[in-house]
Amino acid sequence: MVAASSLFKTLLIIPFYNEEARIDRLTLAQNFKQFSQLDFLLIDDGSQDQTPQILQSFAQEYKNVSVRKNDKNLGKAESLRQGVLSAEIKKYDYIGYLDADLATPISEIVRLLNYAEKNTDKKLIMGTRIKLLGNRVKRSLVRHYFGRIFATIISQFVLKIPVYDTQCGAKIIQAPLAQEIFKTPFYTKWLFDVELLLRMRKQSIDLTQNVVEIPLFEWTEMGDSKIRWYEFLSVPFQIIKLYAKYS
Repeated sequence: MVAASSLFKTLLIIPFYNEEARIDRLTLAQNFKQFSQLDFLLIDDGSQDQTPQILQSFAQEYKNVSVRKNDKNLGKAESLRQGVLSAEIKKYDYIGYLDADLATPISEIVRLLNYAEKNTDKKLIMGTRIKLLGNRVKRSLVRHYFGRIFATIISQFVLKIPVYDTQCGAKIIQAPLAQEIFKTPFYTKWLFDVELLLRMRKQSIDLTQNVVEIPLFEWTEMGDSKIRWYEFLSVPFQIIKLYAKYS
C-alpha cells in the first residue's frame, strides 16, 4: 500500500463527462477514504446522465470531496482550468489531476507526491507510461506507436527537449505555478498538456531543471476514448498552432 505524503497539502482534480456507466464507485470510495490527506475536486462537465448525482453522493459522504458543475460541456482542458481557478490556492502546495476512468490509479499520484517530497525543486512532475519489466502498464500497440510518433514531433520541433509522454493524464504542479499557467484559456483543445510546458518556458522556467517525468508502476488503457478518430486528424494543425503561438 502506498502511503500519502504528510508534508504537502494537495488538491486532486478529476473531470467527469457522462461517466455514469464507467464510474468505479467502489474504487473511488476506497480511495477517498484511504487517501484522506488529499482533497478531491470532482468536476461534472455538463453531463446529461446520472453523473452529477453520483458525484454529489461522494461529496455528501466524504469531507475531503467537493463537486463543481459546469453549466455546459467545456472539455477536459477548460474543466481543469476552471477547477484550478476556483480552488483556494493558498491552502495547497500541489495541484494534481487525472482522468475519470482511473487508468492511472490514485496511488500513482501519491507516488508522484512522495517523489516531490524529496525533490522540492521540481515544479511539475509528470507521470509517464513506459512498459518495463515488473510494472503493470497496459497499453495497445496502436496507441503506443502513435504516442511515440507524437512525442518525437513534440520533443524535436515544439519543445526541443527530450519528453517521453506529455499526454499522460497524471500530473502534479506546484500550486502557485498552477494558478499562473492555468490563468488564461488554452489555445488548443487536446494538446493543453504540451501548452502547460510552453507556458512555463514563456515564464523563463528552465524545463530541464524544473520538470521531471516519473515512470508509472501501474496504468491500464480503459478503451472507449472520448477522442474520436476524426479528431486525431486535427492534431497536426494544433501542433502548428502551438508552434506559431509560442515560438
